[in-house]
Amino acid sequence: MNMNSTDPVQVASAALRRKHAWHWLEYGFWLAAAASVFLLPSQHALLTQIAIWSLFAMSLDLLLGYAGIVSLGHAAYFGFGAYVAALFAINFTGEPVTGLLVAGTAAGLLGLVTSLLVLRGTDLTRLMVTLGIALVMYEIANQMSWLTGGADGLTGMPINAVLGFFPIYFIPKNSYAYVLVVCFVLFFIAKRIVHSPFGYSLRAIKGNPLRASSIGIPANLRLVAVYTIAAAYAGVAGALLAQTTPVVSLTYIDFQRSADVLLMLIIGGTGYLYGGVVGSTLFLVAQKFIGNITPQYWEFWIGFALVVIALFARDRGVFSIVERVVGALRRSKAAP
Repeated sequence: MNMNSTDPVQVASAALRRKHAWHWLEYGFWLAAAASVFLLPSQHALLTQIAIWSLFAMSLDLLLGYAGIVSLGHAAYFGFGAYVAALFAINFTGEPVTGLLVAGTAAGLLGLVTSLLVLRGTDLTRLMVTLGIALVMYEIANQMSWLTGGADGLTGMPINAVLGFFPIYFIPKNSYAYVLVVCFVLFFIAKRIVHSPFGYSLRAIKGNPLRASSIGIPANLRLVAVYTIAAAYAGVAGALLAQTTPVVSLTYIDFQRSADVLLMLIIGGTGYLYGGVVGSTLFLVAQKFIGNITPQYWEFWIGFALVVIALFARDRGVFSIVERVVGALRRSKAAP
């Protein structure tokens, strides 16, 4: 039997295909990022940090932007992934891709276990539980100094060539290219996730959990799944930082790192993946260049920008401000 064009399954499938399609601005962005490997040799260290933080912020966006879970302890999975990658390199093999897979899997399993605690209770309870998990992980890493190095951290881990032929150890250009490729692959996967039926079910849960459950969406299972994925992404980001630094310390897990990534996401905007990229870029560039001009006041300007965004942009970050300015200019031109 032939289905007409108004069949709801076909309509939904067509809508998903349109969402999967890449906009020309996205192609331009990633081509520019690839070109920066060759065109900005003096900024490779900064660009590597931006790519890693972008991936970290993207992992938080999967929770906050799509599932509505606010976390003050997301650095727990970032730091855990970093420590796992470092210990795996020291005790087994320093091949980076293998280390990423192991670190991502370990962080995902930690996320799976802790999600059973995080998803209980109200939003405020979840907020406190995420912070508590991070504090517990911090103290465990501090007390197990025989394994983690404690306050001194882990150093001297072997970093071999990627897949045996692409060296990255203290080669900024290669390190940035390696991180950028990993970031692109995981971004591509995340885009497929958020524009799939699973991703739309997360939006439904975020909007109204009771209504989502009433139409047959297993809300708790969906939230556990996305929390596990987000933790795995954060673990990979931490492993990338460990491999490109290469040093792992307690600062990877502390509250400041969780606060910074949340701040980056707020600046860039939640719920469209690129918010983490935009926010981390603006934050780190401001930290470097404003800090060079007024090192004692750069946090003031970051705080001022955050207040402006919170007042005028809501969850769309700087893009909302740009949209409002452009809209105002168009209205002023259209006015007689």
